[in-house]
Amino acid sequence: MEDGTSSNPQSIGFTEKLKSWLSWSWTYICAVWFAMVLTMIYVLRSPLKLQDTLTSASVFLNTLTPKFYVALTGTSSLISGLILIFEWWYFRKYGTSFIEQVSVSHLRPLLGGVESSTTTGLFSSVNGEAEPRPSVSECKVWRNPLNLFRGAEYSRYTWVTGKEPLTYYDMNLSAQDHQTFFTGDTQQLKTEDTVMQKAWRERNPQARIRAAYQAIEMNHECAAAYVLLAEEEATTITEAERLFKQALRSGKREQRVQDQITTGKDINLLVYIKRRLAMCARKLGRIKEAVKMMRDLMKEFPLLGMLNIHENLLEALLELQAYADVQAVLAKYDDISLPKSATICYTSALLKARAVSEKFSPEAASRRGLSTAEMNAVEAIHRAVEFNPHVPKYLLEMKSLILPPEHILKRGDSEAVAYAFFHLQHWKRAEGALNLLHCTWEGTFHEVSVYPKKELPFFILFTAGLCSFTAMLAMLTHQFPELMGVFAKAFFSTLFAPLGFFADKMESFMPSSFWHQLTRI
Repeated sequence: MEDGTSSNPQSIGFTEKLKSWLSWSWTYICAVWFAMVLTMIYVLRSPLKLQDTLTSASVFLNTLTPKFYVALTGTSSLISGLILIFEWWYFRKYGTSFIEQVSVSHLRPLLGGVESSTTTGLFSSVNGEAEPRPSVSECKVWRNPLNLFRGAEYSRYTWVTGKEPLTYYDMNLSAQDHQTFFTGDTQQLKTEDTVMQKAWRERNPQARIRAAYQAIEMNHECAAAYVLLAEEEATTITEAERLFKQALRSGKREQRVQDQITTGKDINLLVYIKRRLAMCARKLGRIKEAVKMMRDLMKEFPLLGMLNIHENLLEALLELQAYADVQAVLAKYDDISLPKSATICYTSALLKARAVSEKFSPEAASRRGLSTAEMNAVEAIHRAVEFNPHVPKYLLEMKSLILPPEHILKRGDSEAVAYAFFHLQHWKRAEGALNLLHCTWEGTFHEVSVYPKKELPFFILFTAGLCSFTAMLAMLTHQFPELMGVFAKAFFSTLFAPLGFFADKMESFMPSSFWHQLTRI
């Protein structure tokens, strides 16, 4: 086994080297091929009658009127303008260039530029077995640990405004998480699990609810169906809690029927249910009960770091104002080897700012300098803002808050919205903390923390330049036809001068008999 595993990386390394060598040599192979084509065209110019063709073409071009060139440049300007309008519309709607996307999707694989990557679901196995885990840096989109309930919270926005609070992209990511988290291996699916897999993929909420009831009719102990009803159909947190408790009872009974043989799917489902029950208790005001449930869950399943249950615990402890317990949790999870988050960085900054913010004054600090505690608080805020520069604008209420999404982008605006939505009240409770944050952010990071605007794709700039250039040529050709004709002849003669020089050198270097023999071949 060891020999096989040791030889496999060697073969993979050889394959990667071969691919990189081919992609590196592709450019030079194309250049050599292009040079060979030019050489063959030059050699076969007599049989192909290229000289006569060029002479007739030059005569034809000389007979053209300036109106033709005006029409040619005007048409080019119109076509490039239409391409520019389409590229700009596509960029505003999808955030990328259409030409660039097509090039990357179709040309890059041919050039060997696609790197092999493996994607792993957000929810990994928790049964303690050694499994390959993806590196944290590869994970870009994370499940929001404090995501709201669709039926009891998100739906209120829809009832009031008639608009959907979640995007289809966000809901599709949740559907993929639920399928992976709740159904497990597709080869061992039961009938009700198959129904639930289809239910998570449904876009219509009513269709998902109908599928959940169908799964319950097949098996009254289908815990995943009760989870869907708690998330989607329950219109209050109390009702959602009742359905989650029913799901927990069904999941435990299902385990007893299977003689305590639990799969990764069963464990994942029970962990999700217990976590949501803790969140229900937090929202219903039973905060100490919620804290106990979260602590028990983290103690029972210590390998669930990817679920970020500690962020739920931090928020509940801040609501209790148990700052010593918050510091203890931060000491465990605020480690350089663990993935950072806005919750960890800004909660750490809040604790340090809270110790000095009540008596902090910018004028007094400028006169006497910062004390050690104030310096630690400022450095903590610096560290937090460097991790996610979007959060201060939401905490300082310079930007309006919206409902947080079900998935967030680390260090992005969505993470800032999710953090400020739940933690703004904790910053307001600490007197002077927001003032210290404002002074530190405005004095140091105001310009740095501005979110960088997305640069325009190259092809939009290229088509804009092409459209402007051809339009200018059309106007100049129409106004000054003779002068533009002289300029065009001078430009093309200068452009083809190196080619003529190269051809003369080749004729003087090679004997005339050699070219004659090649033409006869």
